[in-house]
Amino acid sequence: MKILFVHQNFPGQYRELFSWLRAQGGHELVFLTQRKDVPKLENARVIQYDTHHKPKEGTYALTQYWEECAGNGFGCAQAAEKLKKEGFTPDIILGHVGWGELTFLKQVWADVPIIGYFEYYFLAKGGSVGFDPEFPASPHAPFTMHARNAVNFANIQTVDLGHSPTQWQCDTFPETFREKIYVKHDGIRTDNLKPDPKAQVALGRLGRSVTREDEIFTYMARNMEPTRGFHSFMRALPHILDARPNARALIIGGSDVSYGKKSGAQGGYRAEMEKEVGNKVDWSRVHFLGRVPYEDYQKIIQVSRCHVYLTVPFVLSWSLLESMSMGATIVASDVAPVREAITHGENGLLADFFKPEDIARKVMDVLERPGTYAHLGPNARKHVVKNYDFTKVCLPEHLRQINGLVPKAKRIALP
Repeated sequence: MKILFVHQNFPGQYRELFSWLRAQGGHELVFLTQRKDVPKLENARVIQYDTHHKPKEGTYALTQYWEECAGNGFGCAQAAEKLKKEGFTPDIILGHVGWGELTFLKQVWADVPIIGYFEYYFLAKGGSVGFDPEFPASPHAPFTMHARNAVNFANIQTVDLGHSPTQWQCDTFPETFREKIYVKHDGIRTDNLKPDPKAQVALGRLGRSVTREDEIFTYMARNMEPTRGFHSFMRALPHILDARPNARALIIGGSDVSYGKKSGAQGGYRAEMEKEVGNKVDWSRVHFLGRVPYEDYQKIIQVSRCHVYLTVPFVLSWSLLESMSMGATIVASDVAPVREAITHGENGLLADFFKPEDIARKVMDVLERPGTYAHLGPNARKHVVKNYDFTKVCLPEHLRQINGLVPKAKRIALP
């Protein structure tokens, strides 16, 4: 089959599917992306395209996002037209709608089916905006959020089928959208992401490696920011470290912002929160590890006695499901998208996002009485294997949806 993938940040949510198709061989795979540092791959072409237009500073707020996405879409369409002139016509297109890249592809290939990844509908209420009173929404939020959804509205008409990774994310969209969207996670490689009681993580400051025998608790986010509850975690930190004198915190994440408003402090929210908690924390037992290679991230989760996952009502992180697959004992924020994966007391613990003391109390209890919570990690892994495993659960459904839009002769055999 000839498949065109589209995602501005290769490979995005297509990491596992794209890798599986490459490994299968026999398919002509092309990936359009804005990312420039992609190495040459076997059995696939990755083509970098440039956006055609970026809004100027001071652009009208209600149209700025559409203008940016339209520039992405037209840049992507120009790259697609070049492919068409070279003789490439895909049997199907898979792409993320959020940056507008799919918007004009029907103008290039009118008859080629498209499956669009609908990740999030911008909500003025019930989502990330306005959830935390510490970061109140602008009075204009209902208007700007609705204006940003112009991209979603344009693309629900562009695609032949939509895809959302979780039910909560799908349910953020209007009912008329949901009629066209199927729900299935991208998939977690549970065969690769397993518990490892022998895992070790070297800590230079400590002068030795830590293992599951150490009292390690962890926090991980792409960036340390309020959307992922970094401020709540940092406010819980003094309570945990005071109560558990042998505990150490391993923190993974960058100092930029992926979602929401940037910090006004130099050094981002990390610097802001370090200043706030100040001398309440024994910093010798706090290890900021930055962004780490994937293999190191796995080991860090595997040595963790308690992993903290915090988020506002927003897109569910892969890291939560990956940590569950590795058998982590998790304390997570009690919000709707998390409750889709974690049942309190069964495969994890839920805590009040707004109460650092509640987060701390649950982490402290896990650190103090790991045997009491020994069932949570294995149950978390079982849940992910049953519901989110890439090869046995998610891949077959994605292939069924793809096969339903292409001629019988082009269909991919189900594993």
